[in-house]
Amino acid sequence: MLTNISNVLRACAQRNGSVALVSARTYADFTTEASFEIKKCDIHKFEEAPATEVVMTRDEGLKYYRVMQTIRRMELKADQLYKQKIIRGFCHLYDGQEACAVGIEAGINLSDHLITAYRAHGYTYTRGGTVKQIMSELTGRKGGIAKGKGGSMHMYTKNFYGGNGIVGAQVPLGAGVALACQYLENNQVSVSLYGDGAANQGQIFETYNMAALWKLPAIFICENNRYGMGTSVERSAASTDYYKRGDYIPGLRVDGMDVLCVREATKFAADHCRAGKGPVLMELQTYRYHGHSMSDPGVSYRTREEIQEVRGKSDPISLLKDRMLSNNMASIEELKEIDVSVRKEIEDAAQFATTDPEPPLEELCNHIFHDNTPMEVRGVNPWTKLKSVS
Repeated sequence: MLTNISNVLRACAQRNGSVALVSARTYADFTTEASFEIKKCDIHKFEEAPATEVVMTRDEGLKYYRVMQTIRRMELKADQLYKQKIIRGFCHLYDGQEACAVGIEAGINLSDHLITAYRAHGYTYTRGGTVKQIMSELTGRKGGIAKGKGGSMHMYTKNFYGGNGIVGAQVPLGAGVALACQYLENNQVSVSLYGDGAANQGQIFETYNMAALWKLPAIFICENNRYGMGTSVERSAASTDYYKRGDYIPGLRVDGMDVLCVREATKFAADHCRAGKGPVLMELQTYRYHGHSMSDPGVSYRTREEIQEVRGKSDPISLLKDRMLSNNMASIEELKEIDVSVRKEIEDAAQFATTDPEPPLEELCNHIFHDNTPMEVRGVNPWTKLKSVS
């Protein structure tokens, strides 16, 4: 009977729009949760690996799908605005790597801490920023998440420390946050992300050493998208087993295109850290569809066929969508409704980001210090004075 009602309501939805669709979703006999077999992680200095038989609820799946689609559409809109010269300067897009951000967030808490490099739009969103704030920051407007003064690489939210432009420099900062967590005994962890291109930085190995000595609650995550700028990992690293680079730090190599693999590995790593056992090093094997930045067409060091093959076989959004549909956890109509809603949110945000005013000159030097009395700041010459307000 429920099936018949659902079919009738779906037919009405095609004629009458989203109101009827909501009714169809109410009566449809969807599976509320399902078990999935996921790829086993490679391990280093662990006696056991994260689970390979995992459970995802329907609500979790719909949430992951919406967030990944939002990041994907947001980045595609950023590409469009950049080509229209509305967004300028550095701009590094995250499309293709959405399962990393969404899976990590599903494996930790918002009270935990996260710091990343300059491919930061997705994490700004998963950490609590809005699409409107992110798009406005990209266009340098007053309503941006850093009030239009940070741009693509410097976005921040509560417990999210950027968005850092110096290659690898965020990793020792993340260890400092982990030290604070340990000192405060708050049972929180610090996640520090970097790319394969930063993995050979000396400061990262110094940080490994300190974190291991002090048993810091730190998760170091290498997002290995196979190319550091235009150089493949095989040409830049004598060892591409990034999860073993910590030597004395236990490591995991994870399928970074599968949101469930990333979620389970992150939970596993976070539990290890919260138990006082010290840091964990994770390598997420992922792929970016765009070039390194908007100035890189991305096809001079790899072929279009390679990109299309990854899209066809390993796209994180398609993988999740197929799982949900094949296990009766959602309908095609429901997922399409999410797609429409996401597109509207992105378009509304883009409209705001192109009409919102730029920050006025008198606010240029604000927020240099936190909770400080107003002070004068020298401008481009000794005779130009600007005021800084916290």
